Parts: sequence; C-alpha cells; structure tokens
Amino acid sequence: MAKKADLLAEAAKAGLEVSEKNTIAEIEAALAGVKSTETEAPVEATDAPAETTEETSEEAKEEVTVAKAGKRSAKALAEAEAKAEKEARKEAGDTSSQTGEEAAVKKGPKPVTRPVIDRRGKNYRKVAEKVEANKLYSLEDAVKLATETNPAKFDASVEVHVRLNVDPRQADQNIRATVSLPHGTGKSIRVAVFAPEADHKAAQEAGADVVGDETFLAQLDKEVLDFDILVATPQYMPKLGKYARLLGPRGLMPNPKSGTVATDVAKAVKEAKAGKVEYRVDKQAIVHLGIGKVSFGADKLVDNAKSFFDSLQAQKPASIKGGYVKTITVSTTMGPGVKVENFVN
Repeated sequence: MAKKADLLAEAAKAGLEVSEKNTIAEIEAALAGVKSTETEAPVEATDAPAETTEETSEEAKEEVTVAKAGKRSAKALAEAEAKAEKEARKEAGDTSSQTGEEAAVKKGPKPVTRPVIDRRGKNYRKVAEKVEANKLYSLEDAVKLATETNPAKFDASVEVHVRLNVDPRQADQNIRATVSLPHGTGKSIRVAVFAPEADHKAAQEAGADVVGDETFLAQLDKEVLDFDILVATPQYMPKLGKYARLLGPRGLMPNPKSGTVATDVAKAVKEAKAGKVEYRVDKQAIVHLGIGKVSFGADKLVDNAKSFFDSLQAQKPASIKGGYVKTITVSTTMGPGVKVENFVN
C-alpha cells in the first residue's frame, strides 16, 4: 500500500485524475505517459538552441571572414555594400537624396559657346576683317598688314612667332642664341655691369646704366633689380652664384651664349644698347621675338625680321630631319595673327 500511496502522490503532482480505485499498474502507466510527454518537450526545446547555435556559427563565420585590412575589412565591405546600393538606385532611376536633401533638378540644355572672334572687342573684329584666315602672306606683306591691323592706341610691338620642328627636351635641339637687330627693338634697355673697378670707366663710356662690384652685390642683397640686362666678366661670375635664384627666373643671369659674359664689357654693353636680343625655344617648340615697334615702318621691321631668320637658320641642329620651320606668324601686341609662307625651308 505504501507503494500505491507514493504513486498516487506522484500522480497528484503531475495532475493526473487517478484514485485508489485504479490499480498500481494503471497508475504507473499514467505516470509513464506523463514522463514520455516530458521527454518529448525537451526535444522540442532543444531545437531552439540548435537554431541559435547555427545562427551563432554563421555569425562567427562572418566575423572570421572580416579582416583587419584590405578588401575583406569591415570598411571595404561597407563601401562595397554602399556602392551596390547606389548602383541599384541608379538603375532604378532613383535620384532622391539619401541625406534628406531635395532631389537634383535636371540641368537644362548645354549653353552655346560663342566663337572666339565674337568674344573679341569691336576694334579687334574690325581690323581682323582685313586678314584672310587661310591665306599665306609673304614676309613683307605680312609685316605691312600687321602694322595696319594694330587695334591698340599705343605704339605696339611687332612680334614674330616661329614654330620649329625640334624637341626642346634634347640638349642639341634646345635652340638658344642672340641676334643684333639692325634697327633695334624700340625699347629703352637698362644695362648693368658687374666687373672689376678697372673696367668701370669703359663700361660707363659705352652707356652702361649701372656699374659696380661690391656695391652692386649689396643691391642684389636688397633684391634691387633696376636693369634689363646684366653683363659680367668671367672672373666675377662665381660671385653671382648665390643670386642664381633671384636672377635666373627673371632671365637676368649672365650667360656666355647670350653674350652677357664677356671680357670686353664695353663691347657687350654697346651690343646690348644697339639692339642685341636673346631668343630661345619654349616647351612647345616655339620661338617668340619682338622685332620692333609699329612706328618703325614696314621696311625697318622687315630688315629686323630677316636678321632674325638668318640667325635662326644658323642655329639649325644637325640631327633635324625634314623641315626645320613648321609655321611662321606675325602679329602686333594685341592684333590678329598674320600667317607667313614658309620661306625658310
């Protein structure tokens, strides 16, 4: 009976409807049914932890694939995801701002750009009508036409622009020389001489504007550059080394090729005052040189131009194959360009 009483107590705890009328076998069978139900419930309960375990393993797997740097870093993955979203919005035609701003308004038609000639002043357009765009003029006609098409009210310079068939990066094709123009350039040139005291008197008589030695260096220390050309003797050139950054970018550093490093300073000063100018090819393989003023007249300007072209031909590198000069253009400071026939080649 003790055993039946224990079974009844256990059945009461399990909520079973049994009594003393039931046999021990029936009570045990009912308890066994309850236990089997309890064992099934834990099985279902263990399913949830299994799913959680799978999720945890997937998260762990993702954490493993994220690297500290490179394409698999968190930053790179976030950028790739943002890029994918942007491409998706672009394909869907979604132009709305992602930061809360208003959507971009579609731009109107592209503005019409006016021709260059229409953007010039009326005086320029008026004189430019005299120049035929596709015509090649002779040197004499081009110089004459350039002086007639000067739109400026001042005495403008007449310039020659020559495009050469050279490579300025090659040392033997980096054209640089001087030429003495028969009628000068029309500019008042200030010449400074840096030479020993024994040469000061000769330089002053030749027309030098600034002459000195140590006093001249004191002016350079103060960055006083009241001259256009600097002539120096070879023995004084080392003293100018410390001023290379001051003089070089301004084109004032004496150079043997330009004739500004000379033992005879009086001769160098006379040549500089008479109209000796330096020309050199730029990075685009073009030589630019002013050959005088409009007030010179066509004849003097042609003489200066011929002297320049004679000097330019003498500088032709031996390594050049084919034509030396590509194009020639003559113009005033603010006037239209006049194309010249290639008489050099």
